[in-house]
Amino acid sequence: MARAAAFFDLDKTIIAKSSTLAFSKPFQAGGLISRRAVLRSAYAQFVYLVGGADHDQMEKLRQFMSSLVGGWDVATVREIVAETLREVVDPIVYDEAVGLIAEHSLAGRDVVIVSASGTEVVEPIGDLLGADHVVASRLEVVDGKYTGEIDYYAYGKEKARAIERLAAERGYDLARCYAYSDSVTDVPMLAAVGFPHAVNPDRDLRKEAASRGWPVLVFTKPVALRTRVPLPPAGPTLAALAVGGVVAVGGVLWAGARRKRDA
Repeated sequence: MARAAAFFDLDKTIIAKSSTLAFSKPFQAGGLISRRAVLRSAYAQFVYLVGGADHDQMEKLRQFMSSLVGGWDVATVREIVAETLREVVDPIVYDEAVGLIAEHSLAGRDVVIVSASGTEVVEPIGDLLGADHVVASRLEVVDGKYTGEIDYYAYGKEKARAIERLAAERGYDLARCYAYSDSVTDVPMLAAVGFPHAVNPDRDLRKEAASRGWPVLVFTKPVALRTRVPLPPAGPTLAALAVGGVVAVGGVLWAGARRKRDA
């Protein structure tokens, strides 16, 4: 019998906030950004949470973040985020998502997190949640600094292409697979599987789900991750996670660079 998998988006599907903006305050404390930038980040987070994440909003978010992260030193970012990771990430994991992940695992389905956030943050979170695989963006680094380029960007239609490649490699029958996301930008990924689900959907995804007859799930209970899955001690694993907040912003830099190349 062919294998099956459950594909999960990360932001607002597994965690209750945008991973792109989650580390604004720690970066301010570490001297990377100003208080004014933190306030702008808080406003951007509010707009993201209330207005959803359609393509235009994501473009605005990328433009804003690109003004912040260009040239940041990777080692400094790792140190700051490693020290604040528990405080930032631990309280914002949806209890319902953790439960769904466990259910799919018990049913014998592989659990795959598919996110535009960076592999440095997605892979360790996936390990904590028992995911079998992750698909995530990879940000380019030269001489210890972020260059503004992304080697691979898992966003929009690329998510669908990525799970199709993974299905071919691992023998998944996509007609028997599940997918979960909050954003209309993930419609291609949702449409690629037999059992798509809209989670806390933005307005456009809610309309799309209604027109296609897709189930809509509402996650409302962020829970401290340590109460459901033991977190690792501070050390190498946290150091590996540390860069994730910036890599999650990789699309910001990549999109700007690509627009310049395509112009």
